[in-house]
Amino acid sequence: MNKIKIVTDSTADLPSYIVNKYDIEVLPLFVNFEEKGYVDGVDINLHQLFMKVKEGNVFPTTSQVIPQRFYECFKKYLEEGYKIICINLSSKMSGTYQSACIAKGMLETEDIVVIDSLNVTSGLGLLVLKACKLKEQGLDIKKIENEINRAIPHVKSCLSFESLDHLVKGGRLSKTAGVIGGLLGIKPILAVKDGEMVVIDKVRGSKKSIKYIMDYVNKVEMKKDELSILLQAGNNDVIDLLRVNLLEKNIEFVQCEVGCVVGVHSGPGACGVFYFENY
Repeated sequence: MNKIKIVTDSTADLPSYIVNKYDIEVLPLFVNFEEKGYVDGVDINLHQLFMKVKEGNVFPTTSQVIPQRFYECFKKYLEEGYKIICINLSSKMSGTYQSACIAKGMLETEDIVVIDSLNVTSGLGLLVLKACKLKEQGLDIKKIENEINRAIPHVKSCLSFESLDHLVKGGRLSKTAGVIGGLLGIKPILAVKDGEMVVIDKVRGSKKSIKYIMDYVNKVEMKKDELSILLQAGNNDVIDLLRVNLLEKNIEFVQCEVGCVVGVHSGPGACGVFYFENY
């Protein structure tokens, strides 16, 4: 069987036990407070991030994985006899995918496949997990590439945000779209569509945002032979309710917390679900 290495970036927000189980190579992005850079998932945790944002006067920025880092990673595994599947966050949100493509071009090999997930956080995580399972089934890199590209349009999400301030400040959402986040008691509902974060609805108050997501989960048809992911940034009340709901529906899922790069843009209190629709 071909040796295949699955590579992704830290915005996949996969917990360490999953990364270790499937031996996934995760290349970190960075969170930057002025001149100080922090490695996502290593130098700073989510609680520390939110405290620094709350206490500081400077909103952090994030930076992509550079081509040289991908080059070093790819070269190492090629020399060890691996073929490589690299799946990255949406090219519409970061230059990380382009960095991986540049690195592949530098190595001039067809033994590397680079895929634009058109997603982020647990949407990316679902695709990485799918690639790992396809590898276990013995598929070669081209067949895995085809299956992942076929699955990408069917990754769906529904996310509740406390506000849109972080998304607007981080440049992931327009100021016009962000206006609703400043209205008293309005809780925006978002999804990832065509590689970008979009507002799909808005409700007044936390209880209605919880009900919205619960109703959403109840009405959609999740692909039952695929994992779903519950995602949170400290919003345990909603996650507990969603967990019970998915268990009652016999949906297999894992629970994840956003990493710091995603946390810069989501802010505290975000939560929701990512899943594959039937296809």
